[in-house]
Amino acid sequence: MNCFDYRTRVLYADTDQMGITYYANYLKWFEAARTEYFRALGFPYTECEKKGIYLPVVEAHVNYLAPSTYDDDITVRTSVAEIGNSTLRFEYQVMNAKTQIAIATGHTLHVFVTKDMKPCRVPAEIKAVVQEHVLLKKRCRCK
Repeated sequence: MNCFDYRTRVLYADTDQMGITYYANYLKWFEAARTEYFRALGFPYTECEKKGIYLPVVEAHVNYLAPSTYDDDITVRTSVAEIGNSTLRFEYQVMNAKTQIAIATGHTLHVFVTKDMKPCRVPAEIKAVVQEHVLLKKRCRCK
């Protein structure tokens, strides 16, 4: 799995007074997508926390390309762009699932930390699986 597709639907509560998706909801979709990405890899985030490892977001960016509205079926395509000694950078592409029109792109940067918020190395078992998928992504152009 080099990319992970997370599907969701725009709820009425996700829209603003203009009837389009409120901009901050894209970050919520990013979080849901990367949580499911880790689950699909066999590393649910809850298991990381049980081991005393956390992944706070230290950077987030969204490019808004087109609007989405109530009841749109959305796909959030997620992949790991880079893995460092203690960091992971995820990339996201949000598309209308029906039309495949790109709605937004973005990224988040995460640092692996211990419970006391001290940076730590990416656990070896996670790094091995994620590195394999980063290489696959580079070969097949996950976009």
